[in-house]
Amino acid sequence: MADEKSNEKAAVHDMTPGHHDAHSLHMTMTAMRPQTPEDIQRANEIAAQLRAGIAKYQDYHAALDDGFKIFLPNVPLPEYHFTSYRNGFLEALTFDPARPTSLLYKKSATGYELVGAMYTMPKRATEDQLNARVPLSVAMWHLHTNLCMPPRDHLRAADWTKFGLQGSIATRDDCDAAGGRFQPSIFGWMVHVYPYEDSLHEIFAMHHHMD
Repeated sequence: MADEKSNEKAAVHDMTPGHHDAHSLHMTMTAMRPQTPEDIQRANEIAAQLRAGIAKYQDYHAALDDGFKIFLPNVPLPEYHFTSYRNGFLEALTFDPARPTSLLYKKSATGYELVGAMYTMPKRATEDQLNARVPLSVAMWHLHTNLCMPPRDHLRAADWTKFGLQGSIATRDDCDAAGGRFQPSIFGWMVHVYPYEDSLHEIFAMHHHMD
């Protein structure tokens, strides 16, 4: 359980702006494809269906009532993930643009403000399968990779400049040499969508623009 929490905490931090080195070491991105009118139409349809599907979650209490779990509520983050593990399971089987795996909020004076959502797919998914869901000419899916976790009995005292998704260790050989536990990839493919933005470039941005 400590491993899972450490992994998820690292991943959440890795999905926030300002970690370009971590992105290159520990993140695999899909390649952008040539854009077609059909892609643009489909991307706009996804954004519209998402807006309609998550409208009730403007009140974050409704998300909690529907089983979304907030991760790291007490850690200062630019963006908070409210995740439905049920939706994540369903996402592995079928795609419904109105049913994201996670809702993305930013802290507000009254609680949380809904800014977007995240879709997921299993890490075994091919780029063609990802493209069939959200066009790769519009959005870049990402996968967290090359994770070296410290020995289980050294989690509290670990040097997180070396270990984790922010760490400098990114190969199995270096991880073995450091006594760590290497994972080629964790979680699955993810893509963020910010349906309240004005342009497709902003709607399918890797990170929400900060005011």
